[in-house]
Amino acid sequence: MSMFAVARRATTIAAALGAFAAGLGAQEKVDDATIERLKSEEMARSQVMDIMSWLTDVHGPRLTGSPITKAAGDWAAATMKGWGLQNVHFETWGPFGRGWTNEKFAFRALTPHPFPIVAAPRAWSASTKGKVTGEAMLVRVDSFADLKKLAGSLKGKFLLVDTLVEVKPHMTAEGSRLTDEQLAAMAAAKPPEPGAGRQGGPGRPGGPFRFPFSVTRDTAAMRFLQNEGIAALLLRARGDGGIVFTDNGNPHASKNDPQLPVVHVAAESYGRIYRTLEKKLPVTLELEMANTFYDNDPNSFNVLAEIPGTDPALKDEVVMIGGHFDSWHAGTGATDNAAGSAVMMEAMRLLQSLGLKPRRTIRIGLWTGEEQGLLGSRAYVRRHFQDSTGVKPEQAKLAAYFNVDNGTGKIRGVYEQGNAEVAPIFDAWMGPFKEGGMKTLTISNTGGTDHLSYDAVGIPGFQFIQDPVEYGTRTHHSNADVYERIQADDMKWNAAVVASFAWQAAERDAKLPRKPAPRVVP
Repeated sequence: MSMFAVARRATTIAAALGAFAAGLGAQEKVDDATIERLKSEEMARSQVMDIMSWLTDVHGPRLTGSPITKAAGDWAAATMKGWGLQNVHFETWGPFGRGWTNEKFAFRALTPHPFPIVAAPRAWSASTKGKVTGEAMLVRVDSFADLKKLAGSLKGKFLLVDTLVEVKPHMTAEGSRLTDEQLAAMAAAKPPEPGAGRQGGPGRPGGPFRFPFSVTRDTAAMRFLQNEGIAALLLRARGDGGIVFTDNGNPHASKNDPQLPVVHVAAESYGRIYRTLEKKLPVTLELEMANTFYDNDPNSFNVLAEIPGTDPALKDEVVMIGGHFDSWHAGTGATDNAAGSAVMMEAMRLLQSLGLKPRRTIRIGLWTGEEQGLLGSRAYVRRHFQDSTGVKPEQAKLAAYFNVDNGTGKIRGVYEQGNAEVAPIFDAWMGPFKEGGMKTLTISNTGGTDHLSYDAVGIPGFQFIQDPVEYGTRTHHSNADVYERIQADDMKWNAAVVASFAWQAAERDAKLPRKPAPRVVP
């Protein structure tokens, strides 16, 4: 066991538990020969970036419920079948809501001088009625009552409902790697309190500040604006420098709910319109936005495939790897989360291509609905492991679940999710990767993605620690979330790490230790 790991435990675990864990670590077997084969094969003949290109360039944004997502799922399933994976199939879940795609988007200012507007449609926004032209209008209201005072003056207007923010210069690099100091702080973290959420990982960005009254969250206000006949609602997008971060629309809205064209406008374009209006000069805008809703199939799906186990005593037990397959729509969903999906698919291809015969079954799950609340993975856990009626027999056979969903960055370690007993096991498994920078374990939880569905019912579910690169600064839910932001060397490394962890978990005599007192998934 490394001095780094021993020092970490001295700060996070009682002395007796530390000594016990050290003993376990010394006994943990590592299949170095197979791991070196996995690493060498991945670096020499990787297909992970080709998988990335299929998911992002060919298919593009994979908003849950859209036909694009289904086409991408069909491609993923067919590809895995072509590799020789077994039991490749879809599992539907739902109902989800209405599917939605953007078919056309063109936005520009006409007066006082023409200029293009950098923007993106809000998901599940209504279309415009062809090409619409109208005046921009600042709306500064603190309540629905204030908004109703404008009745009769809003028809055909483009309403700006957000404040301006100061756009500061970017004096430091937007991309970054985790430093030794940051990793050491994560390793020294104290065990999380029960029920604690995300800790220690790359932060996920927050939303823009708006006037105290939020028009988009008030159904009555939205219906009022629809009846008034506004041209569109303009929201100042978070981000700058041409980056447009999008947020949630409502996939569950019915045809009878208010239908308005809603647009996220880049900070610089929004600011130009806003400041011109403050000078009491009219600004004329032109927008053409065509969106399609899909109501025929309210269900969504997960994609499953596996490499069957071969040990008569263990083949019915399962090691799972996975990531969410869905994305947002302004980019092509590259770092969030075609990166995780491609890494998981490549890990399965890698294991299969070497003809490895695991003792336990190794299964991949590609989830949809993650961006709307881990819906796909939660549905899978409810169906197979535990629901409101109690624990199901399959739960005892699930050895571990490993997830990737923090962008393109290199894997540097593992979040233990408060499960200290896995520390010496993972420390040993990281051995072949430590020289390359994967050396950190943190007792901390990390939230916001699909391993939580497993962790919530007492199944060992884990997310890897990754370098943030540009995840929070440029790509997460933005128009810049595209293939070009993917780091090929990191992706190859990640695929080798995941394949190695899946293999080690499948070959281990015992399943990974579990935390007590599972909670029922909501």
